[in-house]
Amino acid sequence: MGRYNGDDSFFHGKEEATGILLVNLGTPKDPSTPAVRRYLKQFLSDPRVVEIPRLVWLPILYAFVLTRRPAKSAELYQSVWREDGAPLLYYSQKQQIALQHEMQSRFKGKVIVELAMRYGDPSIESALDKLKRQGAKRILVLPLYPQYSATTTATTYDEVNRVLRHWRYLPEMRFVNHYHDNSAYIDALARSVKNHWAEHPRGELLLMSFHGLPKRNLELGDPYFCHCQKTARLLVKKLDLKEDEFLVTFQSRFGKAEWLKPYTDKSLEELPARGIKKVDVLCPGFPADCLETLEEMEIQNGETFMQAGGESYRYIPALNHHPDHIHALSDIIQQHTQGWAETSKHWERKIREKHSKETQQRATKLGARL
Repeated sequence: MGRYNGDDSFFHGKEEATGILLVNLGTPKDPSTPAVRRYLKQFLSDPRVVEIPRLVWLPILYAFVLTRRPAKSAELYQSVWREDGAPLLYYSQKQQIALQHEMQSRFKGKVIVELAMRYGDPSIESALDKLKRQGAKRILVLPLYPQYSATTTATTYDEVNRVLRHWRYLPEMRFVNHYHDNSAYIDALARSVKNHWAEHPRGELLLMSFHGLPKRNLELGDPYFCHCQKTARLLVKKLDLKEDEFLVTFQSRFGKAEWLKPYTDKSLEELPARGIKKVDVLCPGFPADCLETLEEMEIQNGETFMQAGGESYRYIPALNHHPDHIHALSDIIQQHTQGWAETSKHWERKIREKHSKETQQRATKLGARL
């Protein structure tokens, strides 16, 4: 095999397309201990995720983390696992299908939406290969992380580049860095909260919980904390909340280092003592429900709050494949694909088909493969 991979599906005059690569974090193949161990090994071996020097971290990972954590994590996954698979994969696939329909409605050209997971399956490599085989000569990578972080967005970029290093014919690439302040995304979040309040008694406080990061990441220049704060600020403005009607916190700590504060679990323990006994909880940084929202936030932290004296704890689901969310993501795709043939208002199928036939005819005369 050569150093650079060819495309065995290529032929002269093949219809070109724009590809949209959706990328989320990932999930184990099943909720068993071996599957969770394989997933955690890949995830926690990523130097973007854990920045401790390899010589220090890898012995800890293999000797302690991967021998103890998988069994416990497998039990947590089992508590939220669906009959049709992992929640994150289920909702991400629903998003892919809905976005494909929306692309066909918005654009006249051939636009293909594929889904990948940074860790686990479907892999970024397999999804990019699908796009290549379907003629994608222009690809937009959309990491489903509204707020940028080196631990999520950047590692997606790393993996895409690693795969493309082996391609012979590189497509034109664009990459969505973040969408934490996108107006359609903020509107979708606000409507999800308002819809929840229309169906349930409104709590005394809206707690917005984002995934945590080590504080060191912020000090080294990672903009994630600032992006989270801006998302919350814009949402608060849209909902017209007063200062004492919301709280921004950070969840999912790991290890002994200091992480972004305030911590979600500690805050929920303290709220009842402050007289706040009815809370609504939203996770604006998670575009799809997963272990961290369904088990950690809805179940685990709900129990923490109620045991501390709370009276009402309601989790507001992630945006998932709600039409408002699909509309927002489609707006983002449309914004970032401007100028590409398939998403242009002036795209003409007859002209493209004529060009394809002419290319095939010229190739035939030259003896090229069709």
